[in-house]
Amino acid sequence: MSEQREVPKGRLERVFRLAKLGADAGIGLVAGRSADVLAEQAARTLSNLRGLAAKVGQMASTLEGVLPETWEAPVSAALSQLRDATTTSPLDQIVAVIEQELGATVSSLFAEFDPIPIASASIGQVHRARLEDGQKVAVKVQHPGIEQAIGHDLLNVRLLERLAGSIAPKGANVDEVFTEVSTRLREELDYRIEAKHVQAFAALHQNEAHAVVPNVVPERSTKRVITTMLFEGAKLDDILPYASTVERQGYAETLFRFEFRSILVAGMFNADPHSGNFLFGPSPQVAFLDFGCVQTLTEQRRMLIRAVHHAAISRDERQFAQSVCELLETNGGRYEQFMVDFTRRAFEPIFASPFHVTSEYLRGLVNFVRDAKMTLLRQRGPISAFPPELALMNRLQFGFYSLLSKLDVQVDYSALEQEILAAT
Repeated sequence: MSEQREVPKGRLERVFRLAKLGADAGIGLVAGRSADVLAEQAARTLSNLRGLAAKVGQMASTLEGVLPETWEAPVSAALSQLRDATTTSPLDQIVAVIEQELGATVSSLFAEFDPIPIASASIGQVHRARLEDGQKVAVKVQHPGIEQAIGHDLLNVRLLERLAGSIAPKGANVDEVFTEVSTRLREELDYRIEAKHVQAFAALHQNEAHAVVPNVVPERSTKRVITTMLFEGAKLDDILPYASTVERQGYAETLFRFEFRSILVAGMFNADPHSGNFLFGPSPQVAFLDFGCVQTLTEQRRMLIRAVHHAAISRDERQFAQSVCELLETNGGRYEQFMVDFTRRAFEPIFASPFHVTSEYLRGLVNFVRDAKMTLLRQRGPISAFPPELALMNRLQFGFYSLLSKLDVQVDYSALEQEILAAT
């Protein structure tokens, strides 16, 4: 997907392209077209659209166990291009953004600037460059027009959200949850916010030798351009065929420590854990990239989450259920039982540690959620208002577990959590 195209910005145009994609896919299924062909068509459309459409495709490309097994491989392979190889924006437009944002010519800002992007994703594309002092850097530049495109995407999603709100069980705070999620997505358009996130995560993990957060170059960063130190590493799909079991275990442990230390110690998490946002050095070294979508929790919520994890480590089922109810602010009934049951299943890697996260385990989680939600909708019983600040937690949960399933190793996750909690 190396072609260059401007981002389609019109609201109706974006809706039409997605609607056409859905219609074509439906016709293709009826006509018996192969999953490979339909997946490639979807990837091409989402790549050209970029924005929220490509972001959804990125998530879909990494979720193990969600699709039927006959579809999983071709869809994952096609949509994997969306993680860092979406359609690129024309170079002259990218240069114009850099020069407008930084107030100088590219040649004066960088000793070298590679015109060919090394990655292109939903919101921006990345170019390799070198500063005057010789330091190699990665320059991420927003696709021109992407802010307008995402604004229109959110308006279109808002219509669906309104529909969901009209059919949701009594007590569902669909509107508040949508507002929280859309706020996080809009924040991704301001690289100044991302720069602060990078600094916060770098400070938190500065003593973690194997977790690398490339530093920001402030004087080369603005709202639509962010420059960081360049990390030379490999992508997940490139290391999997060659990494040994011990090496994959090292990577899994580094990923786990980073994610849960961030949550349990600092009360923040990066809610965009697709594999394109990680680079892998010599095991167990992992570089963590792209901190645009970060959720910060209140101190009270962080302590409630810690209580859930403490109960899981202790294998105290009763305390675990009570802590889940306090965290999610449930008030009894079938909905509370569903949330406790799902969370318990999601914490099986801790309760049953050492644990091997597999696609079959993830498929079981997905099927449980699907069946339970359908039951709740049919029964039309009351539910509790879901805490908006936890709205992106499932995106983290499923995306992160998908990464672990790809690494395909058994890890003592309980011991890692004990280590994290004991240090704070």
